[in-house]
Amino acid sequence: MTPRVSVRRRVAARAGEWSAATPPLLRRVYAARDALDEAQARPRLAQLLPPDGMLGLDAAASLLAEAIAANRHIVVVGDFDCDGATACALGVRGLRLLGARRVSHAVPNRVTHGYGLSPSLVEELAALEPDLLVTVDHGIACNAGVAAARERGWQVLVTDHHLPGEVLPDADVIVDPNQPGDRFPSKVLAGVGVMFYVLLALRRHLRAQGTFADDVPDLGALLDLVAVGTVADLVPLDANNRALVGAGLRRLRAGQGCAGLNALAEVSRRAPGRLTAADIGYAIGPRLNAAGRLEDMALGIECLLTDDARQAREIAATLDEINSERRAVQQQMTDEAEAVVARVSLGEAVPVGLCLHDADWHPGVVGLVASKLKERLHRPVIAFAPSEPGSDSLRGSARSIPGFHIRDALADVAARHPGLVERFGGHAMAAGLSLHADRFDAFRDAFQAVVAATLSPELLAAEVLSDGPLEADDFVRANAEALRDGGPWGQGFPEPQFDGEFDVLGWRVVGERHLKLELGGHDTRLNAIHFGGWDGAAPPPRVRIAYRLEADDYRGGDAIQLVVVHLEPA
Repeated sequence: MTPRVSVRRRVAARAGEWSAATPPLLRRVYAARDALDEAQARPRLAQLLPPDGMLGLDAAASLLAEAIAANRHIVVVGDFDCDGATACALGVRGLRLLGARRVSHAVPNRVTHGYGLSPSLVEELAALEPDLLVTVDHGIACNAGVAAARERGWQVLVTDHHLPGEVLPDADVIVDPNQPGDRFPSKVLAGVGVMFYVLLALRRHLRAQGTFADDVPDLGALLDLVAVGTVADLVPLDANNRALVGAGLRRLRAGQGCAGLNALAEVSRRAPGRLTAADIGYAIGPRLNAAGRLEDMALGIECLLTDDARQAREIAATLDEINSERRAVQQQMTDEAEAVVARVSLGEAVPVGLCLHDADWHPGVVGLVASKLKERLHRPVIAFAPSEPGSDSLRGSARSIPGFHIRDALADVAARHPGLVERFGGHAMAAGLSLHADRFDAFRDAFQAVVAATLSPELLAAEVLSDGPLEADDFVRANAEALRDGGPWGQGFPEPQFDGEFDVLGWRVVGERHLKLELGGHDTRLNAIHFGGWDGAAPPPRVRIAYRLEADDYRGGDAIQLVVVHLEPA
């Protein structure tokens, strides 16, 4: 089935105040996002929220400063997604920059250890003889793992951004802007952003102690990692996150990123000087994530920690190969999932909350499958796979639609059916869980009941937001470049897109799934591409589309193209 889709135009409350250097089209786009001047539209590091109010930050700084002064062994424990990998590399690099001499890192294996700081990972970490564990991008729900580490006499600093459960782990210090009692104004920092704030607090603490003479370490040199982790984790880009991401992108564009990120941009065939948040989201991030999905994220972290450009290129090439394998596995699993949906659906009978499971699926890719189906069906989707081949334990990855809080829905299921869900965690739009295989049917029924009871029918109508129409003289490369460079764009500060009616003057299929279009309208002929737009039928002679205006770097010169995000008969 195809969900109902409507195109709604954003409305700007007022025009705002702008310098002459800001093109009129960009002013209109910013105003529609409630940004009414340069400071709101493109915040700088000087506007970064101060650390004051983030619960546990001063205690974390003291704990780390004591460990550094006593030359204790600090082990930064990462996670197997891009946010966790960049946060881990940031922690290691930042602690070394601030004087730590004994810093190691570790990361759980998705199959062997499961998510986060588990007791099995703690047992394996004993060989490193750590004194202090620092979790990044996880830990707030790892009560058993934290307890196991504390039983061994290790200190534990939890840095996380996920929503906590009813009981917090018994760590020495917890830094998480979403924990009870935290007064930090922004609750949407990624894990890498939380760790960056911990390093800022540590530097302030060390400076107050007189640790630095005149040469204070520049933590801004690490913002390339913060940018990549923040964008890849799809957290909302509020003003604070845009300041962090914007600064990191400027470093990457200037060629000042770490060797690994430069190599990943190169293997992704992205021009360093024109890198955007979209390049992170669609090219760099997926290649890092692929290591944690199909292999071991230790390889991705190694790429981010090396300062050897040749080694970085070799690792990036390997990550690129893994990502190609990931894409093939993802496509096969998505095709299988769509076939299941086609078999069970009769008209509008697809459940409002969809749960899918296949014994042959890969646990590292189910999140991508859930995301693809969520986009196509516009309803919450959870995809499950065995935690490892032949296992009786299932790992599920959930993706939701705007207006339906998927993590709260899982909490509701767990409360109504004690013992059904082994563990869960996440955010409003994405979550993860585990349960026993023989409880899948019971969970599916319970989840669908919760969704049916709480999801309003209005939310099932997909909506494409548009910045309105463009006039004939708007279709110029200068505007395309201004829109590209006007970000960072992302969740909560969406990339500009427009809508209008056009004649289809020509079309052809490219890459088996995509439509290349030649469109007429506004007294001009325009090239357009609709990724995934080929459905086996010719497009109608006149269409209404929602699209992005982009510079066509492949053709170069003054060339532009429209990237179609929605197409319907006019």
